[in-house]
Amino acid sequence: MGRLFGTDGVRGVANTDPMTVETALAMGQAAAHLFRGKNGRHKIVIGKDTRLSGYMFETALSAGICAMGGDVLLVGPMPTPGIAFLTHSMRADAGVVISASHNPYPDNGIKFFGRDGFKLPDDVEDRIESLMYGELLKEDRPPSPQIGKAQRIDDATGRYIVYLKSTYPAHLSLERMRIVVDCANGAAYRIAPQVFAELGAEVIPIGVSPNGVNINDQCGSLYPEVVSAKVRDARADIGISLDGDADRVIVVDEKGGILDGDRIMAICAGEMARKGGLAKNTVVATAMSNLGLELYLKERKIKLLRAPVGDRYVVEAMRAGKYNFGGEQSGHLIFLDHATTGDGVLAALQLLGIMVGSGKKLSELGRELAVFPQMLHNIRMKHRVPLEAMKGFRKAQAEFEKALGSRGRIVVRYSGTEPLLRIMVEGEKPDEVEAIVNALSEKAREESR
Repeated sequence: MGRLFGTDGVRGVANTDPMTVETALAMGQAAAHLFRGKNGRHKIVIGKDTRLSGYMFETALSAGICAMGGDVLLVGPMPTPGIAFLTHSMRADAGVVISASHNPYPDNGIKFFGRDGFKLPDDVEDRIESLMYGELLKEDRPPSPQIGKAQRIDDATGRYIVYLKSTYPAHLSLERMRIVVDCANGAAYRIAPQVFAELGAEVIPIGVSPNGVNINDQCGSLYPEVVSAKVRDARADIGISLDGDADRVIVVDEKGGILDGDRIMAICAGEMARKGGLAKNTVVATAMSNLGLELYLKERKIKLLRAPVGDRYVVEAMRAGKYNFGGEQSGHLIFLDHATTGDGVLAALQLLGIMVGSGKKLSELGRELAVFPQMLHNIRMKHRVPLEAMKGFRKAQAEFEKALGSRGRIVVRYSGTEPLLRIMVEGEKPDEVEAIVNALSEKAREESR
């Protein structure tokens, strides 16, 4: 059996191995054992997005935790970064998020935060997995008087909203700002509109009617064109697209232009550096971030450090190097001075602070960023052939990389959450980029047969 945990917890189709009630129950038991405090008591926060399957996983996890003597704090639908915040602020021993992020509703996932609000490192996830499939838990069940209990935390949403508002510059407001917010029918469907409205904005909310099966369905950060059309129609100042668990954001300027995570990082990093607030004048991104971002930052004497793909690895690199800002092209943006993980609403607030503080429209910010043509192709492989074993593919990749030189890049990796091989190529000529992607894709298919 392969490793249960991927780059962002455990994920799969709900009610299909490994995303079953039995797995969730065992995971709850293992986590309760691992995070048990010195006094034998411990509490674990559980939150979820709006997927139909969230109910059964919430119940199964709670049962497993209580069975091992842990107490459960249930907060209901809550953005992933909200769980990170609540875990730390409520001094819980761990936090659990039930979500498959941007994936369609049949999928679901489970991921953990430590008591410090950060995602667990690989070795701790491996310990949970070892406990799940070992014998120790059977011998470690507490007697009946020591079984845990579960309770609802009714003011969890309010606590998180107050925290988010506190990250926006106190001397600024969002009055006279018209904002379109697409919540993807996900975890932030109540929180995000309320945050912006309480700061003074006129809010036009969409994707705020979850029914258990419409999360990420033609809405949210994977479909920014929805917000783009609404921004133009409503003559809004900005559009904000969140994903199902609101840990990533894509924004739209007043003209309907779409800004991905790279463009947002360029704007925020430039402003942070100008004010002396960018630690070590360094931004942490991943291999997927555009070469144009690297050159843009270099011109401003800002270093770009690349980490492995996955916001967890970005955060790990930030903590190791004592950097305070980083993110991914996909819209995970981490402001480590404020949060322990990517937070879509918080990132939007930081961008809005720059807009309001400068008096500039979003289309006027970061205009100097020249994005290189980039193409990403996802190939659903029949077999997960190790990359080092794909000799023909690797040879072709090396030849193309030599031809691109310093003005282009090729990044090849397997997805950590889906059975996909991702091939990303960027260069100065769109036709050349497309030809390389197509050639490498065909090579990959040949060697997976």
